[in-house]
Amino acid sequence: MLNLQKLLMASFEDRKYLQKEDFQVIKKIGLKFSGPNSWPSFRSYRPGYYPWYLTSEEARYLTLCLQQAIDVSLRFKDDPEMLTPPARKNHYLVRVPQQDKIGGLSWKDEWIEPLPFKKAEIIVEPIDTDRLEKIKRRIPYRQGVWEVDYFYYPNPIKEKEERPFYPYITLWVEHDSGFILKHHLAKPIECISEFQGQFLKLAENYKTLPQE
Repeated sequence: MLNLQKLLMASFEDRKYLQKEDFQVIKKIGLKFSGPNSWPSFRSYRPGYYPWYLTSEEARYLTLCLQQAIDVSLRFKDDPEMLTPPARKNHYLVRVPQQDKIGGLSWKDEWIEPLPFKKAEIIVEPIDTDRLEKIKRRIPYRQGVWEVDYFYYPNPIKEKEERPFYPYITLWVEHDSGFILKHHLAKPIECISEFQGQFLKLAENYKTLPQE
């Protein structure tokens, strides 16, 4: 379920798991590797998107992360208690940067509590009342129960040079028969905004409205 997370990953893999782009980077910087689990791989994970190669900004950020991970690991080797949390619950050791007078960075340890989880705001499109009223006048009949759900489609889609993404698939299903009335694929950022239009289109084409 890594496609649901937001993270940058550095790992060491067998040569067979690297892609052409990975070998191009290795060749460009003049490094050589051999043996199992010895080939470096760097990937960017974003919710709704296929694991992809790092951007320059992500590469710089991950470099800082790895440098600080090395710093903590070496100190932990000499002091295994350094990662033992203080009496306060839900606090984690974090390396915090500070900018010095000449523009460089220095780092210090801080025990920090994560911010509370904040759900993303869902922006709902205004209801097309004129179109809805036309449908209600033209289709007065109500029948059955429609169920609707949306979820990530398991196969990624790639458009031109863009990063591959997992589209949302929305399904409308008739409750009693299980018959799929309609399906719709959309980019993650467009799924909610397109929902209303797709529902109204279903009502217009199916020529009936559900009781529920």
